[in-house]
Amino acid sequence: METDLVAAVEQRVNEIKLADPGDVIIAAVSGGPDSVALLHVLFRLTDKYHWTLVVAHVNHQFRGDESDAEADFVAEVAAGLGLPCEIGVIDVPAYIEEASLNGQAAAREKRYEFLHQVADKYGAHRIALAHHADDQAETILMRILRGTGPSGLVGMPERRREKKVELIRPFLRIYKSDIVNYCTQHEITYCNDSSNELRKYFRNRIRLDVMPMLRQYNEQLPESLNRLTDMMQAEDDYLAVETEKVFRQIITFQSNLCRFERCDFTELHVALQRRLIKLILNCLCVERERLVFTRIERVRELISRDLISNQVLQVDEQVYIVREYGSIQFQTFAPEPKPYAYEIEAMSRELYLPEFDAKLICSWMSSSSNEKAALSSTATDVFLDLDQVAMPLVIRSRRSGDRLEPFGLNGSKKVKDMFIDAKMPSTRREVIPLLVDAAGRILWIAGFRRSKHALVEPDTERVLHMKLVLQEHT
Repeated sequence: METDLVAAVEQRVNEIKLADPGDVIIAAVSGGPDSVALLHVLFRLTDKYHWTLVVAHVNHQFRGDESDAEADFVAEVAAGLGLPCEIGVIDVPAYIEEASLNGQAAAREKRYEFLHQVADKYGAHRIALAHHADDQAETILMRILRGTGPSGLVGMPERRREKKVELIRPFLRIYKSDIVNYCTQHEITYCNDSSNELRKYFRNRIRLDVMPMLRQYNEQLPESLNRLTDMMQAEDDYLAVETEKVFRQIITFQSNLCRFERCDFTELHVALQRRLIKLILNCLCVERERLVFTRIERVRELISRDLISNQVLQVDEQVYIVREYGSIQFQTFAPEPKPYAYEIEAMSRELYLPEFDAKLICSWMSSSSNEKAALSSTATDVFLDLDQVAMPLVIRSRRSGDRLEPFGLNGSKKVKDMFIDAKMPSTRREVIPLLVDAAGRILWIAGFRRSKHALVEPDTERVLHMKLVLQEHT
């Protein structure tokens, strides 16, 4: 068994260059069977490949005396093999409270931070982690249950560069049972982490409850999930190469913006469209975990939708998308809003306002005494006496000097001051729609406030109802 496990690891080392001869390798050892077995296997290959091994362990202080005992055990194992050992003692419970992270996320962040510190201290090229094939299968199932795309089905990579070193997982194609058997046959002692039995952790529930239940339907479930990972890895690699190729062909990239022609984008397959958007946002420093499907799809719809006029979409606090005629520009700075004005034609039913990403629904109706009692304006609805307005009506952006005579108040007030008093963001102030009649009177600030003009009265005969509907992106 020893020969098989060592040979399996050596084969992956050579096939995908997990490590080079002469490397300094940090072995992350928790004290459990997986990491202790990995340390022993790497140690057996050290003479052949002239590696320098350094043992690293993090005491997360989650389990009191048990955590301390694990740290002492790892130090003894390292000493028995004649290897240097670095023990990091980190108060993860305190960090959880400080960073508002869940326990496992906080522990992982601090653990990797320590491993990188050790790697830097020893000038290491690799950090070896003991994740195995069962861990991979659990990871894929967790992602499926939470919702994921093709890239998520790739799972954990066997090697991945992070900062100055490469994280390697030599056991990722080896199953837990083989690792435990290896330890048993060669009398390798290890610790049992009691927290692995706590069902408060999602991964533990997957391992203890969900996987055994699903294996009733497919005894080879872990193997099936890992085959899925292998297939998706190949397809993901291919699509990544194709996306980068398209990026180089159609994108003009500068430090704070990416620009391309809409016609080039719409000719792409939808899979490449989504990946190209993700790649652009990554280039502009949007963190990968924030690139959820709904956000990507919202951007893709904006680019793909047939529009006559220009439009601006704020993806998040970092990135804006500016659509001007046939060009699309992703940028990390707020665009200067451009003034707009649209005439509302008599009896028109709907007007799209791209600058505000909203629709204006118009209802032209006659009024009766029974209806009048129900006609009340709100921020997003306004009812106007058509015989008291000067046609044509125009929807436009704010202009310098605009004043509104608000309903329910005496006198007038500058629109700019009203926006400031309401603490409205400056970018929104410049695009919010104003309804103005031919006499220059502001009748309604859509979504905000109506004026005292053209109120529906008992003797009103013709009514215009306008409703502002913000576009929804799901």
